[in-house]
Amino acid sequence: MLIPVTASITPLSLYTFAESAIVSLLNAKGNGVHIIVYYHFLSVLALNNHMKIKFTFIALVAILAISRAQTPNPALIGYWHNWNGSNAPYIQLDAIDNRYNVIEIAFATPVSLSDMTMVFSPEVVSQNVLISKIQTLQSQGKKVLISIGGANATIDLSSTANKDAFVSSMTNLINTYGFDGIDIDIEHGSSILINGGTIAAPGNIAQVHLTEAIKQIMANYRTNHSQKLFLTMAPETAYVQGGQSAFGNIWGGYLPIIDALRDSIDILQVQLYNSGSMYGIDGNIYFQGTADFIVAMTEAVIAGFSTNGGWFEGLPANKVAVGLPACESAAGGGFTDSATVKSAIEYLRGDGPRPGSYVLSNSNGYPDLRGMMTWSINWDAVSSCGNVYQYANNFEGIFITASSVSDAESVAALTIYPNPTKGEFTIQLPEDKADILITDILGRQIIRMQSLQSTTNLHLDKNGIYFISVTNKQGTSVRKLLVNR
Repeated sequence: MLIPVTASITPLSLYTFAESAIVSLLNAKGNGVHIIVYYHFLSVLALNNHMKIKFTFIALVAILAISRAQTPNPALIGYWHNWNGSNAPYIQLDAIDNRYNVIEIAFATPVSLSDMTMVFSPEVVSQNVLISKIQTLQSQGKKVLISIGGANATIDLSSTANKDAFVSSMTNLINTYGFDGIDIDIEHGSSILINGGTIAAPGNIAQVHLTEAIKQIMANYRTNHSQKLFLTMAPETAYVQGGQSAFGNIWGGYLPIIDALRDSIDILQVQLYNSGSMYGIDGNIYFQGTADFIVAMTEAVIAGFSTNGGWFEGLPANKVAVGLPACESAAGGGFTDSATVKSAIEYLRGDGPRPGSYVLSNSNGYPDLRGMMTWSINWDAVSSCGNVYQYANNFEGIFITASSVSDAESVAALTIYPNPTKGEFTIQLPEDKADILITDILGRQIIRMQSLQSTTNLHLDKNGIYFISVTNKQGTSVRKLLVNR
């Protein structure tokens, strides 16, 4: 990414350029982009004699660059139990699987139903030991957040006194433990209920107070730490996608909160479990535990949808993660096996064929999808409920590498060119013998054949995205092909 620079530099153009650089930096994808922006920014500033502006903006861009580079992407988000359970035992915080790069500590809860002073204390280790373990994870580039609420807590910020207690106590917990941010996992209470109004202008004062409280906690964090608080949300589907079928009480209850904080949210990770069935944006009903449910519910929060409270504008794909239980015992319903999860997310990202009946409204998919979330790290770690760290393994297979080291060598040797193509293309195979399957974006078979030579020339008549699956004795490799006649 390069930002155009004019030959004439003035204080005004410098400020304009700074704004452009900062916006580009914050929207950039990948960890190396900040170096390019920073380099070009210095080049421009070297031509300018306004020293105060110069050093101010150098510092600002450097800070933003470092902040952006340290944000986990792709993200594997996991909840960590602050207790010892018989089925999902306690794990020392610094002993969890290294692939989890956003760790959400469960939970900060209120003192009582009437007192919203939030409390949290380690149940197994001392406060100092937990703080030390948090710092260990942070030194590895991971984000450690405190999650608010959970399945058993009720949050009611109807009164100003409760809102103030909530803000003050959460700010204190963040400062005491050195958390990088907060996760909003509120599942009960008036603060997440629709009571009149619209998405843009909710009528429930407790909802308004919750939004104001989060903004104040973020402002306090910036004042205390000179950086942005990391913010995630994990609502249940009824409170988000459920707004399509009704807009009142729990239905769509998180939508005004998400909408008001959309610029501050780092990751929205709707719980695609304990849900039952929900409408997709195509007007059809989909059931939890299926590829269709994962695809339909995820696209809804990216593409947006209509409610009786107004249009919900979706979030960018790089702010959305797929939230699922780590194994069957981790949730009351909605567990989805690894192969189904993989097929759903690959289709969502534009890397695989359609796995069910739901058709993406964006045929190119969402390659910037942020990652995956699970309840929980502890459940993922046990061998009595699926394989040990099967969820983390699946994440790695989807977002990090699609094959083992030996298969990666075979993938590297597979070549398809030209790509994009006007119709004619060549498949260069690593071996003479292989099975070739070509499907379209809807999963329909277009070509199936066996090749007995290392070079195969083929032709496709229609424009579109196709998936070429090549299987030999070393495994199966899939590549995407774009035909644009």
